[in-house]
Amino acid sequence: MRGVLGKSRKMICSLLSQAPVSPAYYYRSSPSIYKPKPSNRFSWGFLAPIPSPAIRVFCSKPGEVGGLMASSVQNQGSISYLTQREAAEVDETLMGPLGFSVDQLMELAGLSVATSIAEVYKPSEYNRILAICGPGNNGGDGLVAARHLYHFGYKPFVCYPKRTQKPLYSGLVTQLESLSIPFLSVDELPMDLSKDFDILVDAMFGFSFHGAPRPPFDDLIKKLINLHYYEQAQRKSPVIVSVDIPSGWHVEEGDVGGDGIKPDMLVSLTAPKLCAKKFSGPHHFLGGRFVPPAIAEKYKLQLPQYPGMSMCVRIGKPPQIDISALRENYISPEFLEEQVEADPLDQFRKWFDDAMAANLKEPNAMALSTTGKDGKPSSRMVLLKGVDKDGFVWFTNYESQKARQLSENPHAALLFYWDGLNRQVRVEGSVEKVSDEESEQYFHSRPRGSQLGAIVSKQSTVVPGRHVLHQQYKELEEKYSKESLIPKPKYWGGYRLKPERFEFWQGQPSRLHDRLEYSPQETDGKRVWKIVRLAP
Repeated sequence: MRGVLGKSRKMICSLLSQAPVSPAYYYRSSPSIYKPKPSNRFSWGFLAPIPSPAIRVFCSKPGEVGGLMASSVQNQGSISYLTQREAAEVDETLMGPLGFSVDQLMELAGLSVATSIAEVYKPSEYNRILAICGPGNNGGDGLVAARHLYHFGYKPFVCYPKRTQKPLYSGLVTQLESLSIPFLSVDELPMDLSKDFDILVDAMFGFSFHGAPRPPFDDLIKKLINLHYYEQAQRKSPVIVSVDIPSGWHVEEGDVGGDGIKPDMLVSLTAPKLCAKKFSGPHHFLGGRFVPPAIAEKYKLQLPQYPGMSMCVRIGKPPQIDISALRENYISPEFLEEQVEADPLDQFRKWFDDAMAANLKEPNAMALSTTGKDGKPSSRMVLLKGVDKDGFVWFTNYESQKARQLSENPHAALLFYWDGLNRQVRVEGSVEKVSDEESEQYFHSRPRGSQLGAIVSKQSTVVPGRHVLHQQYKELEEKYSKESLIPKPKYWGGYRLKPERFEFWQGQPSRLHDRLEYSPQETDGKRVWKIVRLAP
């Protein structure tokens, strides 16, 4: 909420854990050649303020869903919408007795903007970003967002035509200059913004201002409006992300004339303003988690819960997606025959270590595919619990569906997929049970809860209800409460797949993926691995 300084902010959620390495930049001063270096990447002058203190913040309770940046969908009809005066009053309370400072909230707002952009628009496809910033708090949000976007692997540019000399804003400019993020004057901007940018961040003004835009913001708004006509002419156009209020809209009535900015994403802050009901773009997010319960109760705010540690939550239904149009253009280093290990297990360990170093979630998760005597395949996710020269080990119930199929056909396939690295590994081979000693040792290395769960679960059998499992678990908990050792059930243990074929896959642009296959062959009486390249 940005009161007197005219805040129009933007909130954004994402997988910071997947943020790529920040690129370096260079640009020339000619209007249409603001080109970044190639990356290796894996007091508003035109509006009168409403008198109120300055700032808008973020909303309340954390959700129950885990994960850093996951967004959830909330029913738009059940969420509160604020009038202009209500929004200003909430700001006054936040900036007064509740002790929030402008710079504190601006940092949170800018971070939310950057992470929201990353949630929807991947840097591999939407890399060049122009943040158009006003001199007030809304512009400050844009400056902070540009800094975070740089560190997320985007290539931001900033248009900041009406700078203020206040220390807060001067400091933000210095921070951006230290990262060599280009500042472009209005004159340096190309006439057609679609040629040089993939995303335009509308951080010009927010709900606290009214009146007619003055130069140079009137022309900047027209540039954004004109992009709509490019789309009608089926020309590629950058997406527009507006913060809290699309610049030029009436705070409560929206795009009154019908010819204003038509953003692709709107990030409402604290609570959406009434004009947000007129927003018809595909992505509407609510950002911020700092509205205390007392404020929500006083203003009767119905606000959604934020999932996990996310800084934003999607409002309304997600856009309808044409599944056939979903595709990813993978950007990866070359994966060449002369670079790989001669032994596929060594190559697997190398890639597995990369997945661990990248902090990917459950890098040991693998799809296990089996078939029984009927020839019908089935797959499920299991966890790798060991790998050595003898093969790949996992543990399960010996009376499960996969166990029955393996008893009929002791051959299986494993698939590891590491999304953050654009890699997958396929392993095929014969399967046998591990020794009882190995199963016993692993069973007792597990947490007691997992040991009890393995006893309770007669995997793949029909259960009358979840309450039955909980009751049985509770009974076992009491039974073994005084026992230091829980006996391993005979129907639980491990399997080992002895590899007979490997395939290492790495995604590449234009579907020209790298696929290297390892298969065994006899050479001079010795078993060696032959490496060949497969067509993608």
